[in-house]
Amino acid sequence: QGNAPALIYFHGGGWVIGDLDSHDGICRWLCSRSGCVVVSVDYRMAPEHKFPAPLEDCLAATLWVAANGEALGIDIARIAVGGDSAGGNLAAVVSQQARDQGGPSIAYQLLIYPATDLTMSEASHQKLAKGYRLTKPLMEWFIGHYLNNDSERTDPRVSQLFCDDFNGLPAALVITAGFDPLRDEGVRYADKLSSSGVETTHVCYDGMIHGFFSMGGWLEKSREALDYTSQRLTEALRDGEPKAE
Repeated sequence: QGNAPALIYFHGGGWVIGDLDSHDGICRWLCSRSGCVVVSVDYRMAPEHKFPAPLEDCLAATLWVAANGEALGIDIARIAVGGDSAGGNLAAVVSQQARDQGGPSIAYQLLIYPATDLTMSEASHQKLAKGYRLTKPLMEWFIGHYLNNDSERTDPRVSQLFCDDFNGLPAALVITAGFDPLRDEGVRYADKLSSSGVETTHVCYDGMIHGFFSMGGWLEKSREALDYTSQRLTEALRDGEPKAE
């Protein structure tokens, strides 16, 4: 049937924790349901490797996949990048960097409850500061390990909402969770993309908390979200141009 589409996946974990094994279930689900080759990236993490090391690894992995598509059985015209939480942050930056550097070509971005504003200034950080798994103090702990200093919080390679140009970015699916401190910044990022003419679908799972994609073993809503995401990947990468819903 020819070369397959691919999803390059960056795991979550606050740029500090998580690995290939922690997100293997998500990657396997997306692979089996979407028909995509999934390349899961084991990038360097903080505090041993602070910003921009994780980003550099994700960019390098994306370039490598694009350069070796034929050997991997991948159609380089149908490459998506994606990730959850910190991985969603990295996927969004890789999409921006690929656009600004003239490649590789990214067809789609999958942003699952992404961190897009490390100033933590959105209202959901105050309303949901504790009691919903990811807390405000824990988020500050992750950021403190990832960044070299507070001035980096507004660097567009760290906080994508501070980017001054959203034109020409890949079509996107943005997933948020109703009881997630990162909810509002994910909503704002989806709005920024859409208002800049980027084909964008945003879905908020109202009753869910941060990290619910990893709970498919016992949450029906998690399985529904994984299946929906797989369907969107299939439509975007196998059935032609992605369309917003």
